[in-house]
Amino acid sequence: MKIHEYQAKELFRSYNIPVPEGRNVKTPEEAADVAAELGKRVVVKAQIHAGGRGKGGGIKLASDPKEAKENAKNIIGMNLVTHQTGPEGKEVHSV
Repeated sequence: MKIHEYQAKELFRSYNIPVPEGRNVKTPEEAADVAAELGKRVVVKAQIHAGGRGKGGGIKLASDPKEAKENAKNIIGMNLVTHQTGPEGKEVHSV
């Protein structure tokens, strides 16, 4: 079964398994809104079916909503290449 990280977290939550707070968003503006709502440092993560996202540039730390927005802007729409995607990569549609 292939599911995104955010989907796995939703499943865990439904069984009362603790997971870090977070949201799946499709725009940089939504990323900034979530960062403001959470009120702390956030991790902006590309949601694709592959490991190695950090090494490929698909995971970035953000200290504030402005940085979360900028990171999301750079990640959403990118073609992320990892050791699991192969050289063709996968397009990122959400973070």
